[in-house]
Amino acid sequence: MADHFTETQIPQQKYYNSIPFPSVLSPNPRTAVPCSVSHLIEAIKTHKPFLDSLLHKTGTVIFRGFDVKTAEDFNTVIEAFAYEELSYVGGTAPRTNIVGRVFTANESPPDQHLDFHHEMAQELVPPSKLFFFCEVAPTSGGETPIVLSHIVYERIQQRYPEFVEKLEEHGLIYSVLLREDDDRSYIGGRSWKSVFSTIDKSVAEERATKMRIRLEWMEDGGVKRITGPLPVIRYEKSRQRKIWFTNMYGWEVAGNGTFKSITFGDGKPLPADICNECLEIFEEECVAIPWQEGDVMLIDNWAVLHARRPTNSPRRVLASFCK
Repeated sequence: MADHFTETQIPQQKYYNSIPFPSVLSPNPRTAVPCSVSHLIEAIKTHKPFLDSLLHKTGTVIFRGFDVKTAEDFNTVIEAFAYEELSYVGGTAPRTNIVGRVFTANESPPDQHLDFHHEMAQELVPPSKLFFFCEVAPTSGGETPIVLSHIVYERIQQRYPEFVEKLEEHGLIYSVLLREDDDRSYIGGRSWKSVFSTIDKSVAEERATKMRIRLEWMEDGGVKRITGPLPVIRYEKSRQRKIWFTNMYGWEVAGNGTFKSITFGDGKPLPADICNECLEIFEEECVAIPWQEGDVMLIDNWAVLHARRPTNSPRRVLASFCK
């Protein structure tokens, strides 16, 4: 491993039981091995068991200092890991497929804040792993903060045991209003046509049913998409611990007016004061590392929540999802 990677320490890292979060791998400066994309691919294939073990231990691995410049480079890196691809059918964030397995990250205006979430937590089968790639780094802001899910669970359970008990008992129901056409002005602006990859309502109904999603059609051509109840507090067998697995943020979602988008599984509203304090816990525990161009971030979606901080400078981050 030492001939390809060196583990780098950066100021933003946190340590839990002496384990860095996240892990950062860079080219080893003490060897003559170049940092080209082809050498990164070779290193990934050679050290795949080590990288899988490191991801399982730390939850997130950042590859920094390698010569990854384009969406095509990023796609090649993704394919080197040989993780099975997960389509974005059902996801509500506005995205565009760039090349191969590469999509844009959420295309809503970069000055909008995205709260902490597990990717597609409202889906029946969420992705197990996520890749992010920074093609254009913002000059300020625009980080993708990350936080360990089991740490969040432990802190919220300690502070609000009755709230967590109710979540364990009832789960959450997620309801989102999907418009007839895409609207990239807000974070959940993907239309039902894009979400279900069809312009035919009957096909959308069929695909929604397979995903255990209920649809209620609106007079304006949009649809209310209802999922759940889904479990929030889950037991992760591979690490033998409970995790906080939800997109509980934004019970009033941008673009949906005052529509209460997330409720307990019994239909009762979430307590706004506790939800706001949960968001504060996320912020206290998170790590927000400024993007550098060429960064590739690999996230275990079962171990880590992520968010997006706003920026007013140009920012282009690409994404990919794995089963």
